[in-house]
Amino acid sequence: MATKYVGKRMTRTEDPRLLTGQALYVDDVQIPGMLYAAFLRSDYAHARLRSVDVSAARQRPGVVAVYTAEDLGDFWGHGPPLVPAPDSVEGVVFHSRTQVFLAKDKVRYVGEAIAVVYAESRYIAEDALEDIVVDYEPLDVAVDLEKALEPDAPLVHEDLESNLASHLVQDKGDYAAARAEADLVIKRRIVIDRCAAAAMENRGLVAQWDAKSQHLTMWDTTQAPIPVRNGLAGILGLSEAQVRVIAPFVGGGFGPKIMMFLPEEVLVPWGAMRLNRPVKWIEDRRENFFATTQERGQIHDAEIAVSKEGRILGISHAFLHDTGAYNPYGLTIPLNTQSHSMGAYDVPNYHSDLKVVFTNKMIVTPVRGAGRPQGIFLAERLLDLAAEELGIDRIEIRKRNFILPEKFPYNHQIIDQAFAPLVFDSGEYLATLEKAAEMIGYEEFVKEEQPRLRAQGRHVGIGIVTFVETTGVGPYEGSRVTVEATGKISVATGVGTQGQGHFTSFAQIVADQLGVSPRGVRMVTGDTSEFHWGTGTFASRGSVVAANAIHAAAVNVRGKILKLASKVLETPVEELELADGVVRVADIPRQAISLAELAALANPLRGAVEPGTEPGLESTDYYGPQYGATASGSHAMILEVDPETMMVDIKRYVAVEDCGTMLNPLIVEGQVHGGVALGIGNSYYEQLIYDENGQLLNASFADYLVPTASEVPRMEVGHEQTRSPLNELGSKGAGEAGTIPVPALFAQALQDALYDYSLEILEAPMSPNKLFELMRGKEAEA
Repeated sequence: MATKYVGKRMTRTEDPRLLTGQALYVDDVQIPGMLYAAFLRSDYAHARLRSVDVSAARQRPGVVAVYTAEDLGDFWGHGPPLVPAPDSVEGVVFHSRTQVFLAKDKVRYVGEAIAVVYAESRYIAEDALEDIVVDYEPLDVAVDLEKALEPDAPLVHEDLESNLASHLVQDKGDYAAARAEADLVIKRRIVIDRCAAAAMENRGLVAQWDAKSQHLTMWDTTQAPIPVRNGLAGILGLSEAQVRVIAPFVGGGFGPKIMMFLPEEVLVPWGAMRLNRPVKWIEDRRENFFATTQERGQIHDAEIAVSKEGRILGISHAFLHDTGAYNPYGLTIPLNTQSHSMGAYDVPNYHSDLKVVFTNKMIVTPVRGAGRPQGIFLAERLLDLAAEELGIDRIEIRKRNFILPEKFPYNHQIIDQAFAPLVFDSGEYLATLEKAAEMIGYEEFVKEEQPRLRAQGRHVGIGIVTFVETTGVGPYEGSRVTVEATGKISVATGVGTQGQGHFTSFAQIVADQLGVSPRGVRMVTGDTSEFHWGTGTFASRGSVVAANAIHAAAVNVRGKILKLASKVLETPVEELELADGVVRVADIPRQAISLAELAALANPLRGAVEPGTEPGLESTDYYGPQYGATASGSHAMILEVDPETMMVDIKRYVAVEDCGTMLNPLIVEGQVHGGVALGIGNSYYEQLIYDENGQLLNASFADYLVPTASEVPRMEVGHEQTRSPLNELGSKGAGEAGTIPVPALFAQALQDALYDYSLEILEAPMSPNKLFELMRGKEAEA
């Protein structure tokens, strides 16, 4: 019998290249005659551009060209929307404003690009930025999310009557009636502030134009090379066949690298074409804070209506979502928040009033979680408050409200980020909660350990929460699987890779179908010349959409192999087995033929192709989901806080994940570890601080606190596997799951640790300073 690799813990096949420096990153690309681009960025959050004088910069030795918006002439414009407008959604207000190639007339956030320099070296290019003189007329700013909607607020876009970018109300059932009959209604304001993705590798591009072949090649730190290729071709007036986009190894994506980002992904290749020389641009860390998109900022006025038994009767919230100066991602993030604000619970009545607001801040696009952490924070925190008010244990109140397995597929009767009905496909929510409680020893800790520690004066708290994650959204991905004449297996797919272990887990799928070792499968991802169609790596799509496309193609190739072998070996297909790179007769193992021999026979050098067949052992197939899958899980933690210093020590961390079929448990656990680390940052350390003038005050790792190995605890990871009924593999994805529940969990555990201060933790991220102020306020009240 052939070895089964799907579900097996395997070390990553790509790691030797990564660990020995043999992996290609964008900054490794060196081309003779290459120029270097640098962008002049606005010092003001809101100002008119009276003039931009680049004459001195053009005179600097080594500078080849400098361009402003005026210099771009007819080429200047706005980038396309990156997601469709919600035209099909009834009653929605939506004003699309996408970012421009270079700022013209006025700037709308600190860091907006005003000019671009192309020079013989990066040093010269950056020095030339200092030569450019900009005459600004500062304008009042719209920074505060609530004040930005006031009638006299400065307008980010003066062609609009207000800073309202979108307005959408979603209803399920009758919340007002549910509220009227509730035994308890709890209302609170919940605030989630901004964070940065802070990927290990900043964004970068290298573009090369071959004037003789009329072909553009670009290496890009993107999560979506195919949409970037398509967008570039349209903007630059080329056919898609003339553009090749390569996403090599990428040192972390986390969302801001998903799709075409202006101005860099346009002006670097445009400069290469115009100057007929290769151009490189690599973002530095400070620039990353000002020039790469951010996420999270929301304010919710939320309430929950419950019965005296703790049954949720309804949830309601009116919330503001900060989209920054432009909204290229439309309603993606706030719709995800709406889709997750009922958590894993059977909520019969729901009301959500969403207003998206333009502000003079950096553009908001998805960061790992993409609106989901905010929704889960709201649902879990409201349920915690209800449990405390009713005197019901935190675990018990969750058990009373879970969506039961027999109710799947569960239609929430609202729309999701794709403007389609929000349907949860499957889940065993109770199983993950009980496993997490058992792993962390919840009952023993609450009854015995915690009282003992509190008697010693220690502030130790425990938290346990549940979450859901909509994953695997469409439209589709594809793959080509080929058995070469050498017997080697080659697999190509359009998705890129940013550390998820695609080279290994995708190879495991193919290996199971073709009877080979995953180590011998050659994977190509993220190169538009190798595979032409697809969408990208985001929303935990890899193991759901791309993996099922690969599986479908591999199944087709397996069928071709067995059909040809049946003919050659004169044996019915059902009597053949495929293992160790050969097809053999099950009862007569000596009667066999290798994959290499079959591949040669399938591609004859002489003779006609048999009618109704095609040459080669190869197949291209696609997978597009009916609707997204639903991953889920429960996390628990024990932490201790020092009330004097506000330092927090996470003593234990337990994560129980249900991502459906695990392609490789080792890789799943790595995804969870990374996600939890980011979630811890979002909970207590990472917060982008803007002042009243729209200036970002902590644009460096000296001031923006990314958790280190000292703050990230060891994690104990458990698994449930509820197969998705929507795809052959039964997979659901785990890319963002680790991040989503952590802020809610951290807030619950922190509040529990500081029980004697009667605090309510209703915002994220907290920080030592913010917690100190909160506690001082409580002491003043007392």
